[in-house]
Amino acid sequence: MPALYLASTSRYRQQLLAKLTPHFTAIKPETDETPLPDEDATALVRRLARAKAQAVATTLSEGLVIGSDQVAVFNGQIIGKPHTMDNAISQLSQFSGHSVTFLTGLALINAATGHCQQVVEPFTVCFRTLSAAEITAYVEREQPLDCAGSFKSEGLGISLFSAMRGDDPNSLIGLPLIRLLHLLRNEGINLLTQGG
Repeated sequence: MPALYLASTSRYRQQLLAKLTPHFTAIKPETDETPLPDEDATALVRRLARAKAQAVATTLSEGLVIGSDQVAVFNGQIIGKPHTMDNAISQLSQFSGHSVTFLTGLALINAATGHCQQVVEPFTVCFRTLSAAEITAYVEREQPLDCAGSFKSEGLGISLFSAMRGDDPNSLIGLPLIRLLHLLRNEGINLLTQGG
């Protein structure tokens, strides 16, 4: 099996990939993540996922490199990571009773051939109507300050939702594993039989 590289230092993405195989190397991609003028959310995550994978692939002679990028979109606007408690409370207050769509860009580059496969995976979360006390208690308990949308769906964040819509809940955490496995199979890699 070719060497597998994750162009990310995100602990969330590393934990997700580790569910599939322990055999990968995480490398920080040197990538400028500034949005381009008039770039929509789909184009942004597609471009950045590829740029991250490419930044690592250009340093290698072989291997498969995974790049991923994610944004949250609410009322047509890109929502970033809150970074502070006040911002997290503000974000969740806005989301109360509404839906937020997460777009996760995924790229897989074969460093030996330069072949690149890309997808953008949407996933929507529907927030129930939340009280100010619930929002504050959640933010204080889970401290989701490094998470776009101010929640961790793999933890207590699930208590904020009334419904979830999408093909792969892993994409919410930052790496759509179902799509990744498909892209790997396109490269002749089946982690079910080869990843142990």
